[in-house]
Amino acid sequence: MSQDTQKAIAGKRAAQFVENDMIVGIGSGSTIAHVITELGRRVAEENLKIVGVPTSERTRRTAAKLGIPMYNVDDVDQIDLTIDGADQIDNSFAAIKGGGAALLWEKIVAVNSKRNIWVIDESKRVEKLTQYLPVEVIPYGSDQLFRRLENDGLQPTWRLDQNGNPVRTDSANFLIDLHLPVIESPQALSHLLSEMVGVVEDGLFLNIVNQVVIGTDTGSKIIDVK
Repeated sequence: MSQDTQKAIAGKRAAQFVENDMIVGIGSGSTIAHVITELGRRVAEENLKIVGVPTSERTRRTAAKLGIPMYNVDDVDQIDLTIDGADQIDNSFAAIKGGGAALLWEKIVAVNSKRNIWVIDESKRVEKLTQYLPVEVIPYGSDQLFRRLENDGLQPTWRLDQNGNPVRTDSANFLIDLHLPVIESPQALSHLLSEMVGVVEDGLFLNIVNQVVIGTDTGSKIIDVK
């Protein structure tokens, strides 16, 4: 079974957790595209009544086209449930997110949610986090910050677009990706980055998720975390 088929299975299953009158945080990425499609179908065919809160402008546009009413995070008191993807999830349910350049909005929506569900295919489960770690930084002073990250041995690279220009997030910030063979202590690394002036947010999502929905060759698997 293909990876995209696993994503579709997981996305459709995760969308079933959404109930009438919920305020729903809607994540970003290829797996969440399947969630948005299923939510749009339920709105159209089942008269599902929800309000969505997007984690990216792309999500806002896609969901709105499917008839899902979309609000900004500051327009709601609290989010009932957020469904999002993850680039990697380790055995302690720490995750790396931000491959799609939406980590800041994703974390803002997540921490303002009563519950968080992550939706992944099997390839995203790892023993320890090893993938590059996105860090969102303000443009002013970013060269100085880049050098500090280099001096600390964190192996930074700029996230560039196809024209060689810095990728801009929806908040107009830059992204620096850290390339580490393994992240032994996500908590310690996140704390280190948060102390650096100019860092807006890092892509480590810790102590956030309540459930994980995994698409497999035999269907969906649900893991209750907390």
